[in-house]
Amino acid sequence: MSDSSDSGNTVNSRASANVATRQKPKPMRVSTDRGKSDAVKSKIKVPAFSAEDPELWFALIEGQFSMHDVTDDFEKFTHVTNNLDLQYAKAVKDIIVHPPPKHRYEKLKSELVKRLSASHEKKVRQLLTHEELGDRKPSQFLRHLQDLAGPAVPEDFIRSIWSNRLPHNIQTVLASQPTHSLEQLADLADRIQELTAPCTVATATSTSAQRNSASEEIAELKKMVQQLTLKLDEHTRASCCSAGRPSRAQERRRSSPRHRSRSRSSYQKYPVCWYHAKFGPQAHKCDKPCDYHKAGNATGSR
Repeated sequence: MSDSSDSGNTVNSRASANVATRQKPKPMRVSTDRGKSDAVKSKIKVPAFSAEDPELWFALIEGQFSMHDVTDDFEKFTHVTNNLDLQYAKAVKDIIVHPPPKHRYEKLKSELVKRLSASHEKKVRQLLTHEELGDRKPSQFLRHLQDLAGPAVPEDFIRSIWSNRLPHNIQTVLASQPTHSLEQLADLADRIQELTAPCTVATATSTSAQRNSASEEIAELKKMVQQLTLKLDEHTRASCCSAGRPSRAQERRRSSPRHRSRSRSSYQKYPVCWYHAKFGPQAHKCDKPCDYHKAGNATGSR
């Protein structure tokens, strides 16, 4: 009897052990895909978006995608949208809000490039009318024109515009090398510019010295004119004052009584002077000799 109970107990214990074994929770397998994706995102260095050259920006970010093996369309699309400023995101709002089911990254890229890039016609117009050499090297200026024109503009057209906007001395040398390629002409133009730069500086210095000398002469002339003007004003004021009052000689003549005398021939012909003959006893003057003898009127002051 005891043997059977022992056997039953042994069976029950084995069954309980099997149940406990089956009920023991299995360890959970944690997926590392998400952690790997987050690590990739942290490694990708997205440059600041450039609306002036979106093609260049996409080339840079695609280099990052290639380096870190990012191939998922949704992930690339998210990288771009997360790094767009609001003002540029508005330009492709329709695509961000309602993305296409497939190829959403390529759609976003093409629309950004198309909507934000300047039109080809505008670039060619700028190429024709506004661009000048400025402070750039001739080779830098050539690359700038090529970038504006794009691949559709013929090289001969670029060569003509580029060479015509270089200094005259460089144009002369380049015109004597018709067999050179455009790149060879650009290198040659750079060397000519480097060789002629000291002469340009010397010419600019000489011109500056001439301008300074001319400025000094003009200042001296202005000073002389001012001095002459002051002297002329003083002379004018002195003349006005002298014209306003009589001179001393005039004052002496006016203060002294006038004594007129007639010639003898006039007296013999007219014994009475002109004053007495005209005014009679009211005459206040008399030219001697005069035969008008009336008391109190022999001489007058008229």
